[in-house]
Amino acid sequence: MTIGISTLTNGLRVITDSNDRVESAAVGVWVNVGSRNETPEVNGIAHFLEHMAFKGTTTRSAQQIAESVENVGGYLNAFTSRETTAYYARVLKEDVSLGVEILSDILQNSVFDQQEIEKERDVILQEISQANDTPDDIIFDHFQAAAYKGQAIGRSILGPQDVVRSIQKDDLNKFVSEKYAASRMVIAATGNINHEDIVAMAEEKFKNLKTDSAVAFDVAAYTGGEFKEKRDLEQLHVLLGFEGVSMGHPQYYAASVLATLMGGGMSSRLFQEVRENRGLAYSIYAFKSCFSDSGMFGIYAGTSPHQAEELLEVISKEVRGISAYVTTDILKRSKAQLKASLLMSLENVSARCEQLAQHMLFFGRPISRAEIIDRVEAVTADDIVMMADKIFSSKPTLATLGDTSKVPSLDTMNFGANTEAVEKIA
Repeated sequence: MTIGISTLTNGLRVITDSNDRVESAAVGVWVNVGSRNETPEVNGIAHFLEHMAFKGTTTRSAQQIAESVENVGGYLNAFTSRETTAYYARVLKEDVSLGVEILSDILQNSVFDQQEIEKERDVILQEISQANDTPDDIIFDHFQAAAYKGQAIGRSILGPQDVVRSIQKDDLNKFVSEKYAASRMVIAATGNINHEDIVAMAEEKFKNLKTDSAVAFDVAAYTGGEFKEKRDLEQLHVLLGFEGVSMGHPQYYAASVLATLMGGGMSSRLFQEVRENRGLAYSIYAFKSCFSDSGMFGIYAGTSPHQAEELLEVISKEVRGISAYVTTDILKRSKAQLKASLLMSLENVSARCEQLAQHMLFFGRPISRAEIIDRVEAVTADDIVMMADKIFSSKPTLATLGDTSKVPSLDTMNFGANTEAVEKIA
């Protein structure tokens, strides 16, 4: 595997990872713009735009866009997050140029036909309704909103239905004009490709991109808080969280190991104590969500409403007692799980493509697998304890959905903190 990096004359960055032992390739364009760059009046427009990119250009109809890639057995897709929007294709090695050409077309020549806007508006409204009807999905939006109250980073990626109904063609054109520029984009390609070929294609196909844009957003300020929604559901969905770390934090990998150790598998503390020993939940896990300037650490569980108080008490106990159970064996196992998960995911060319693009957007360079493994291996038991103390001493965020009548107040819960450890890692 060979990494190649180039910057085009218009500021567009190209990063590739060549591997001639596979027959396919992934190529995509990652834009450093997401829902966090929206105002409340157009919340959901980044996601709306992602949908509209496939609905016709000056040279292709929506059907022709889909058929162009699928005629050669490939696929085309996109996604929107709070800080990025990605458009990507997976094709056989001989069709890479087609993938690049299609991506360049949808990103530079979309027409935003009014009829297509109205059809896609209905599709997105259905997507929002589906999310609202999926408790273990929508609970994460409520959790994010409570953790970052009143901020763009706390708002939904899909947007509220009333706002989505109001978004018009002029809004889409303005958003592209103001936010999309070569300097905020990365083209990433992995698999059976040649770096110089990708650069040449990018120089030719993306030459009409605007070169620069000023895209700002407010610095994230974690607030913590509580959200409760009573619904007639069999299960109570519970999300408990705390302030975490940003992507660039020196102890990012300590937070990753902590999440694995606490709730990253069947051998984790929370799974064993909550599910295996007490039968309080079918699904329970810990996770971290990291952004460019902030982050969260969370624990999700689905439980019976009458067991809510016991569940939260068990979680609280596990949080308070973490320093007692970070043994050498548990730490070794957690690091092995994390390393294996990272390495296995990167055997997929699409996942590798995304990782390279994200690294370029947020760090300005690729982080090698060896460096990632070294950072994981360097995490010590003291790092875990200090990270836990830092995280669990922050103001909690609690989001619950279902029969919330038995959910205790956050004020009654005790997570404990080690002030000295917190100061060391801040």
